[in-house]
Amino acid sequence: MAAKIIAGGLKDLGIMKGDVDEAVAAGAHALFFPHGLGHMMGLDVHDLEGLGENNVGYTDHLKRSEQFGLAYLRMGRELEPGFVITNEPGCYFIPALIELWKGEKKYTQFIDYQKAESYLGFGGVRIEDDVLITDNGSRVLGTPIPKTVEEVETTMQG
Repeated sequence: MAAKIIAGGLKDLGIMKGDVDEAVAAGAHALFFPHGLGHMMGLDVHDLEGLGENNVGYTDHLKRSEQFGLAYLRMGRELEPGFVITNEPGCYFIPALIELWKGEKKYTQFIDYQKAESYLGFGGVRIEDDVLITDNGSRVLGTPIPKTVEEVETTMQG
């Protein structure tokens, strides 16, 4: 869902084109969203990545994808009460990756590389909240960061 929302916004800007569902299914969105939506929090995630990341974010029945972008998803398992996770959608304009994919003519039916290159100076943005999964939903830990244009502009002025 996050990939489709990001791809839809990029399509609205003219950076992506074609059918959003098809673009995401093919993996074209990963040029701009080359990671997962979030991951578990704790030492086992960042300090033991080489030893146990798959043991934390996956199960015996749910294995890591091999598709670019989805392969970097650290958390694919069903959420359970008591889990503390990050929720961190992001959109990036990575010069080396854009150059590589453009040179390979990768996903040209979904990506307007000329338009994407006009955003190279932007860099990227990621919104991150830390979330506790509860018995009947979830709760953002700490003060939520500004997310809407109005919230960001108000925060920057104050």
